[in-house]
Amino acid sequence: MRFANRFVSVMVSVMLLAASAAAAPLPVIRLSAGSGILDVEVASNKAERSLGLMNRAAMPESRGMLFVYPAPAYFCMWMKNTKIPLSVAFIDAQGQVINIEDMVPQTETNHCTARNATYALEANRGWFARHGVSAGSQIIGLEKAPAGAY
Repeated sequence: MRFANRFVSVMVSVMLLAASAAAAPLPVIRLSAGSGILDVEVASNKAERSLGLMNRAAMPESRGMLFVYPAPAYFCMWMKNTKIPLSVAFIDAQGQVINIEDMVPQTETNHCTARNATYALEANRGWFARHGVSAGSQIIGLEKAPAGAY
């Protein structure tokens, strides 16, 4: 009986620790692009990238999310369980925008890189156009992001 109580106590502690780690806020860095500045949450591992901005009802105009990948690759984004309209800029390792796609909430349509990318930057739909950001634009501040992990 004593062992069972101790085991349950240890398991509860482990679950609470795991839950608090999962709920830990993502790091935030400041990026500049065109005439705008974005404070972005950084999703740098597979679990964070998979969750992204899902289930959020709104996002302030000057906020976004940066997805960091461990190596340049061809990848796609979708909007399953994402409630806010977004635009995504796919960015190479040197910080240059490859292509930008507008995305519709609650859809599973793939929006893909035109070539290998290292980053995807999501902002409210139209943010990039409003700030003069297009293919070839430079994103400043990416060196502050943690390295991407698998």
